Amino acid sequence: MNRIVGCVVACLVLFLPAELRAQEAGGNAAGVEATHQALRTIKNDMEQALNARDLDRLLSHVHPNVVFTTMNNDVRVGRDSIRAYYDQMMNGPDRVVQKITAKFEVDELTRLYGDTGIAQGSSTDHYVLTDGTDIVVHGRWTCTLVKEGDRWLIAAFHYSTNVFDNPVLDKVKSAAVTFGGIGTVGMLVIGLVIGRLSARRKATS
Repeated sequence: MNRIVGCVVACLVLFLPAELRAQEAGGNAAGVEATHQALRTIKNDMEQALNARDLDRLLSHVHPNVVFTTMNNDVRVGRDSIRAYYDQMMNGPDRVVQKITAKFEVDELTRLYGDTGIAQGSSTDHYVLTDGTDIVVHGRWTCTLVKEGDRWLIAAFHYSTNVFDNPVLDKVKSAAVTFGGIGTVGMLVIGLVIGRLSARRKATS
C-alpha cells in the first residue's frame, strides 16, 4: 500500500507542474493574441477615421503626449498640436491637401515589451492637392504604443518617404525640364532677334 501511495505522490510531483506550466503558457499565448488583435483593431479604425476625415475618432487612439513626425518633417507633440496641423493642411484658408485616402500595411506582428509595443509598416497614400495635383505616395512608418489601464495608445508615430524617388520630386524634375526647355527656346529667340537687328543696321549703314 505504501508503495502505491508513493507512486501516486511521485506522479503528482512530476506531472502536475508540467501541466500547470502548459496552462500558463497557453493562457499567455491567448493573452498575446488578444493584444495583437486589439492592435489590429486600432490600425484599422485609424485608417478608416483618416479616410473619413473623422479627426476626433483618430485622436481617440493617441496618447495625450503623442509625438508625431510628419512626412514634411514637421514634429507635433500632443493631440491639440496634431489637430492644429490637420486644420492647417486640410481645412484652413491656406490648406494644401484637398483629399487623402490612405492604406496602411504592417510588416510583421508588433514587437511587445511588456506594456510597450513597436510596430512598423508601409502605406499607400492617394493625395489630391488644392492646386489639382493628383499623386500617390508610398511611405514608411514606425509606431510606438503604450498600454495604459486596459487600452493601447499610440505614443509616437514617425512617417517618411523616399526623398530620392517620389512623385513630388518627379514633378519638380519635370518642371525643371519644362522651364529649362522654355529658357533655352527663349534664349534662341532672343539671339535670332538680336542677329536680325544687327543685320539690318549693317545693311543701312
